[in-house]
Amino acid sequence: MHKFDIVTNSNEKKNAAGRIVKLRKEIERHRYLYHVLDKPEISDAALDSLKHELEQLEFTYPELITPDSPTQRIGGKARKEFSKVRHERAMLSFNDAFSQEEILAWVKRNEDFLESRVLGGWYGELKIDGLAVSLVYRDGILVSGSTRGDGIIGEDVTANLRTIEALPMKLRDSTVIARDLEKAGFLQASKLLKQGWPREIEVRGEVFMNTADFVLLNKAQKKAGLSPYANPRNVAAGSVRQLDPAITASRRLDSFAYDLINDFGQRTHEEAHAILKILGFKTNTHNKFCASIEDVFDFHHKKATLREGLPYEIDGIVVIVNDNSLFTKLGVIGKAPRGAVAYKFALKEAETIVENIKVQVGRTGALTPVATLKPVEIGGVTIRHASLHNADEIERLGLRIKDTVIVARAGDVIPKVLRVLPSLRPKNAVKFTMPSKCPSCGSKVEKLSGDVILRCKNKKCPSRNREWLYHFTSRAAFDIVGLGPKILNRLLDEGLIEDAADIFSLKPQDLSQLFRFGDKSAKNICDSIAKRKIIPLEKFIYALGIPNVGEETAIVLAQKYGSLDKIIKATNESLDDIEDIGSLTAQSIATWFVNKNNSALIKKFKKAGIVVLPHKKELAGSVLAGKTFVLTGSLALLTRDEAKAKIRHVGGTISESVSSNTNFVVVGSEPGEKYEKAKKLGIKTINEEEFIKMLQ
Repeated sequence: MHKFDIVTNSNEKKNAAGRIVKLRKEIERHRYLYHVLDKPEISDAALDSLKHELEQLEFTYPELITPDSPTQRIGGKARKEFSKVRHERAMLSFNDAFSQEEILAWVKRNEDFLESRVLGGWYGELKIDGLAVSLVYRDGILVSGSTRGDGIIGEDVTANLRTIEALPMKLRDSTVIARDLEKAGFLQASKLLKQGWPREIEVRGEVFMNTADFVLLNKAQKKAGLSPYANPRNVAAGSVRQLDPAITASRRLDSFAYDLINDFGQRTHEEAHAILKILGFKTNTHNKFCASIEDVFDFHHKKATLREGLPYEIDGIVVIVNDNSLFTKLGVIGKAPRGAVAYKFALKEAETIVENIKVQVGRTGALTPVATLKPVEIGGVTIRHASLHNADEIERLGLRIKDTVIVARAGDVIPKVLRVLPSLRPKNAVKFTMPSKCPSCGSKVEKLSGDVILRCKNKKCPSRNREWLYHFTSRAAFDIVGLGPKILNRLLDEGLIEDAADIFSLKPQDLSQLFRFGDKSAKNICDSIAKRKIIPLEKFIYALGIPNVGEETAIVLAQKYGSLDKIIKATNESLDDIEDIGSLTAQSIATWFVNKNNSALIKKFKKAGIVVLPHKKELAGSVLAGKTFVLTGSLALLTRDEAKAKIRHVGGTISESVSSNTNFVVVGSEPGEKYEKAKKLGIKTINEEEFIKMLQ
């Protein structure tokens, strides 16, 4: 061994010895806080992570193990090949809550929206860590199975779902089901089945892999010399999307049904689960009705305690307003129903070291400090970076480069630095300060009044431009298929584009010049670009990347002003008067459109052939303006969303329940109780053909 090697090894051992001493003290402190004072500062997962680092160091240097080390205690050791399926009703996702305070705030928001208390209680379900699917049965036979996809369009995976034993290929005999429904008190549902099977029944559920099967699969992977899978959810999702159904079958997937889309007369979500079970679907026996919010908290606590003993993975519970009429009245905000929330368990956490802090420049010029972490695995995912948001957050944490920190995946997804462990801070820790100049272009940075974020002032900053182009071509904006970050980078680097408007002037011969770009690939991208020259107003506004303007704000602007020209002319004052737009956002919008460079960009878009469709508002003088419609039964010529869009276009409104204020009830095949109620109240009922003629 060379002398240099001896010195290096000696220094490494010395550093390890110092780290071991600090780790033991930190672990013992948290043990005392937890077990003696009952005032823990960090989670069990974070404490386990500290112990794990200590174990690794002691394994490397066994001579440094002492009898009083915490490790010496007994114990202590997650495609295009599939055809697309349009969901008749959107498959929504849930907003998350992580504390009782957030649940109480959710309840208050709902009560404020309803202007009354939430009556009828809540329904609690285990939130299985799997893949949401939609199942369609025609005449009792499974004819279609699809993934959630983007909520509107999913993938047809029928062949694969048919391999899952928990999913019935054929529903039970209708006469038997009708008898059982009647016994259970579901007289309306029983009557419906006695009249013959509904043409279609749609059920939604979760596909997952049990933990024991996951362990066996990973053993087989290791035996075959292959890398183990990260977690059961990834395996379940990948298995459902296999091109060979035999592979799906070999994975022994399981499933629970959780929602019945058809109207079987169910008044509550609890009743929907009971009907699903009678229909022959596997439902989760742990799910239960919660009469009060205190019962919800008790259910959450008990299931968190039970979590590790379950044969499958869960990451929380789903809390749903049990009364279906209230749930429908609450409606949807963004991509989530107001009437349901995912109440997550404690964050999965681990300790690691902040090796560096780098500053990224976003599309709006925002400077975001990002921590480069010593790689650490949390919940089956290796975490290497975590956003630190802004300088105020770094100050609040008291964070320095080289600090040991507790990191969590907030909502099991986004890496977040929760806290710093100062007692483990090394002598070479470095205090971080935000730059006074943009790290990309060297321009000065500024902080607007009322904002906590530093921004690059240079509108032509290369990093800003790249990030904006990524945003501009994304699915929620122009959705230009095939034009991802790598190709955009090439186009920028080769000087073929300078801004987003230049994209629409590209020709196949321009693209075919690029390395590995054949004529066919070039033509496909240009065709994709051409198809996106006509765009709805709300998507265009979102694509512009105006600071503080997300998808929902873009929709609000489109609904309020109707056309691009009117939005451009909107004053700060008129924008500030809009209920869903705050003062900072109003100022941001007004400032953006008066900027000369942005005005020139809008003109450039028009010159490139971009057509921004005005928002569809009620037709002037329409005899249907202000009329209220209710839809019931299955429509043959229109989807529910299309029918609702047409009603709004003529100035009408849609209601989910029939009342004396209803003007028309549109009746499709196999209508529900709404049809019967309309006849009792003398409300005018029309079929689909009459409805379409009326709209015309």
